[in-house]
Amino acid sequence: MDARADAEHPDRIRRAIDDEAGPARSAIAASWRRSMTLHGLAPEDGGRARTVTAERLREARQAMEPLTLAAQPVLDRLFQAVGDTGCCVILTDAQGIAVDRRGSPVDDDTFHQWGLWPGADWSEAAEGTNGIGTALAEHRPVTIHRDQHFHTRNTGLSCTTHPIHDHLGRLAGALDVSSARADATAIMLGLISNAVGDAARAIETQAFRQAFADARIVLAGNDADRSAALLAVDRDDLVIGATRAARLALKITDARIAAQLPAADLLGRASDADLLEAERGAVRRALARSGGNVSAAARALGVSRATMHRKMNRLGL
Repeated sequence: MDARADAEHPDRIRRAIDDEAGPARSAIAASWRRSMTLHGLAPEDGGRARTVTAERLREARQAMEPLTLAAQPVLDRLFQAVGDTGCCVILTDAQGIAVDRRGSPVDDDTFHQWGLWPGADWSEAAEGTNGIGTALAEHRPVTIHRDQHFHTRNTGLSCTTHPIHDHLGRLAGALDVSSARADATAIMLGLISNAVGDAARAIETQAFRQAFADARIVLAGNDADRSAALLAVDRDDLVIGATRAARLALKITDARIAAQLPAADLLGRASDADLLEAERGAVRRALARSGGNVSAAARALGVSRATMHRKMNRLGL
């Protein structure tokens, strides 16, 4: 933005907020209102991005460690995909504190000045409307493009962010790709949004598999969210874990899991015929190899004899 546009930005925000219907019509205006009325921020604030102490950053990193470890190869691949376009990649915790980053050394000084650096606080409470803070506040993917930001000092940025959830389906952080390029087009931002979304789901999937390393992981849900809708199933075919996508698709709660939830009940409702056929084939092969001995087939599959009988009855064998 030029100097004149910078000067007009605060007035534009205040006009949008003063329009009673504005926040109802626009998610951006609703975020602007939160920034000003709930968090007490001023759009013309020219200060630097807020940074937490080294101790607070260390605590945030320790709390995020399992997810951060799962994210490392994904962050590398995402940066390889977007780094040449002048973007940096930021991973934050659920409070919007940047805990990890990927960026080109030639752009480091620029992004450091913007505050796109480990230890920076990008919550809405600190920075107003921005990709990271707004995605976390609204629990949804967002792109905040240039003058959609609340603070005038951030209107040179384009930020695309997806929330990330832990192995229990809880909001754990956010994955962001930010650019300071003035020529970022809608097509470019759309491609970046797709890449960030795929990367966020890959991080969630890897973290889930790490958390339930000893369980059988199965796909669930409809075709649109199969890549992220995962169940962790124990030796007795009871669900012991579910990703957020699976929880939403199949109405799974912690209480239902604690009450011993059979995976077959969920897969049946999801019409996941391919998984049931795969299970039927595995049981038939085990029975064939054991000469029809149910106890031996159960041992081969790593389940109890009672569980094996339940499987056979459910599969019509």
